[in-house]
Amino acid sequence: MTAEATPAQVPVQEAGGDGRSAYLRYGAGKLGGAAVSLLAVLVTGFFLFRLIPGDPIKTMTGGRPVSQEQLASLRREFGLDLPLWRQFTDYCGKALTGDLGTSYQFRAPVIDKITEALPNTLLLTGTAFVLYTALGIVLGTRSAWRHGRLGDRLNTGLALTLYSIPSFWLGLLLIIVFSVGIGPIPGLFPTGGMESGGEEGFAYVLDVAHHLILPVITLVAVEYGQTLLVTRSALLDEMGSDYLTTARAKGLRDDLVRRRHAVPNAMLPTVTLIFINLGRTVAGVILVETVFSWPGLGGLFYQALSVPDLPLVQGLFFVFAAAVIVMNTLADLVYPLLDPRVGR
Repeated sequence: MTAEATPAQVPVQEAGGDGRSAYLRYGAGKLGGAAVSLLAVLVTGFFLFRLIPGDPIKTMTGGRPVSQEQLASLRREFGLDLPLWRQFTDYCGKALTGDLGTSYQFRAPVIDKITEALPNTLLLTGTAFVLYTALGIVLGTRSAWRHGRLGDRLNTGLALTLYSIPSFWLGLLLIIVFSVGIGPIPGLFPTGGMESGGEEGFAYVLDVAHHLILPVITLVAVEYGQTLLVTRSALLDEMGSDYLTTARAKGLRDDLVRRRHAVPNAMLPTVTLIFINLGRTVAGVILVETVFSWPGLGGLFYQALSVPDLPLVQGLFFVFAAAVIVMNTLADLVYPLLDPRVGR
């Protein structure tokens, strides 16, 4: 009995080893691709924003009379007098050590300006992300399970309509209606900013929440439709599967069939979208932050473009792209854990 059992265990162990090796090869390939993408972003960001017309040094002087010697001194201070290839090598060398340069307009390290504005962006986009992800998954699941009914048509139609609306236009509309006030509707919310000032403790928290409502509503209204449509489409693909028929034949309630069997198997495309949107929470939403004067990374990027503040623009562009690349890579690494067929 023992002699016969031992050989039977060997293929299982080898299969497990092969599975781990396949996952390691798969993960190494994804990590290598992410590293190449980050390098490409670093190079692209440097040359792309130098196509922006205008002289940042003259913009910084604000039209004041400045001598040529002073302009030359400023160019030397920021390294703009060096050849382009020398600027590029210096930028890449510093970026690899975490130094993204010094902002022209703020005269402060770019990384400091980013870390200063990052919590504000995460507060806005993180709150909206949780809400529109949960709303999209719940409504997408219900729409797919009741495919073709009135509720499905209403949910899908509203999601498509809101998803097609530009976020800045919706934000401006909400400001006009609920901040300025129109007709019998009084102005209920602030027109912009993150706080009114002068508040402390719990009153400060309420003040920030008050300023947060309209931009969050704008983001949720525009973004939840994408999650709804992806979840609905993935679940519809699973509706006719044999395992659902088998689960119903065993006497399981329809809600249990949906929650325990259909939804988990249909979540892979939604997981992809969740990770992508999670990466975008760091990037913020430039138009929404600008419309609502929210002091986050998106508003900082818009402000830097107007100069142009090249180190700040390049640093923000790299952070935005890196967040999305990292989240995509994490999604790729999670796939084999959700579906063992991936990465084989």
